[in-house]
Amino acid sequence: MTKRLLIATHNTGKLAELRDLLRGVPYTLVSLSDVGIELDVDETGQTLEENAALKAATYARLAGLLTLADDSGLEVDPLNGAPGVHSARYAGPNATDVDRIAKLLGNISPHPQPWTARFRCVIAIATPEGDIELHGGACEGIIISHPRGDKGFGYDPVFYMPEHNRTMAELTDAEKNTVSHRAIAARKAAHALTE
Repeated sequence: MTKRLLIATHNTGKLAELRDLLRGVPYTLVSLSDVGIELDVDETGQTLEENAALKAATYARLAGLLTLADDSGLEVDPLNGAPGVHSARYAGPNATDVDRIAKLLGNISPHPQPWTARFRCVIAIATPEGDIELHGGACEGIIISHPRGDKGFGYDPVFYMPEHNRTMAELTDAEKNTVSHRAIAARKAAHALTE
């Protein structure tokens, strides 16, 4: 019987991305919906590492399965690393991606350009017994003042990657899944899961 790995997210975009990134690991990947978990874990940690570990450990305990969870954030240098760990909640609890981008651009506009930034991702893998390991990834870019592209989600349309001459939202899924912060962290996690 194939071992199961729970991917701990309710975000359908992130779930699809992680399924693609983890293709080839010796596990059957299951989602929170697949195992009947509707709970949303409150991200009360002060760092991406704390939030990823909190989610992985909680869902692993609830499901009784090896569990992978991530937390990602956009760190903008002129904003002293904000929105960072608060990226998903930056514009309030029911904000859309458009709302979050608008708030980011409003807050950053008084600062001189270039608006350097990075996406960071931390993936936590937890056992039901509470053992946790962490894997991180980051990619550098520049925030631009007008969104470009319709792929991806979150802040992708304003995250310009100079080496690709495009925003993250202008990259194909295949391109994004080789260069993104989540792709880098997922490669490390996949290696650990395969070993």
